[in-house]
Amino acid sequence: MNDNQKQKPVVAVLSLVVRERKVLLVKRANPPDAGKWGFPGGKVEFGETLQMAAQRELFEETGVRGRADRILTTLETFSKGQSGRLQFHYVLIAILCEWQEGEAVAGDDALEAAWYDADDLPWYDLATSEDVPRVAQMAFDAVLEA
Repeated sequence: MNDNQKQKPVVAVLSLVVRERKVLLVKRANPPDAGKWGFPGGKVEFGETLQMAAQRELFEETGVRGRADRILTTLETFSKGQSGRLQFHYVLIAILCEWQEGEAVAGDDALEAAWYDADDLPWYDLATSEDVPRVAQMAFDAVLEA
């Protein structure tokens, strides 16, 4: 069995919280995408539901409590090292969460946490993880439809 057969993709959640036309983002402290802005989230623990993972990761990274509502979309991300060898393969499940309480305060593996206005998100000078503006727009649209 080679190394690729031993490794498996990691299942992780992204917690998308929209509040008053603003979306909650964190600046990542750890790879992949260290130093880039994205949604709070992380690995799903064994025996944990996707909703539980989204709520836990949201609170750990931002101090915000939210109720995980529904799956919005699913993404995949691959990250290769300088040698070209695959280092990370994540299956990311984006979950729309309803804000309940708390303000954005960086915690756990987040360097910063902040709310960004929906209308201005594409124009901020932010280095973001892939698909952040597109998925944020999906979250805004889903909230408006509800």
